[in-house]
Amino acid sequence: MSEAEQILRGAGTILVVDWPSRDVPDTLARAGHTVLVKGGPEPDNYWSYEVKDGEVVSRRTGQAPAAADLVYSHRPVVELPGIVAMAQRLGAGAVWLQSGLASDGTKTPHGCWMDQAASQEARAIVESAGLRYVESPYIADEARRLGEQ
Repeated sequence: MSEAEQILRGAGTILVVDWPSRDVPDTLARAGHTVLVKGGPEPDNYWSYEVKDGEVVSRRTGQAPAAADLVYSHRPVVELPGIVAMAQRLGAGAVWLQSGLASDGTKTPHGCWMDQAASQEARAIVESAGLRYVESPYIADEARRLGEQ
């Protein structure tokens, strides 16, 4: 079992900090995770995504979660120290970082490529805080794959 699979299987609650498309929170909610979203820099910009009557719906909660098992982020590596600090406050065991880039450097919603220096820097930031680190595969694809097993 890959580390990505172990982390996703063990995550009941996932805090999403930005995403490349609605595919991320929607797929995670459909996979049975409790999905909370930090919607912006404001301290009360938090949302919950859940499946109701077969559709994923969001509602504003207005408050930060008390805990999360996993923090998924689609933000630049330079913002990672703050995201890691938030993950620690929430008791998360891992940070899943997605670059949104293809191997040729173009932007793509499913992209997980990072140059070696950025990848090493991101891993060092996360692991130095005692958390597990994942940068690929694309989290929604992994959630769908696990749902098929």
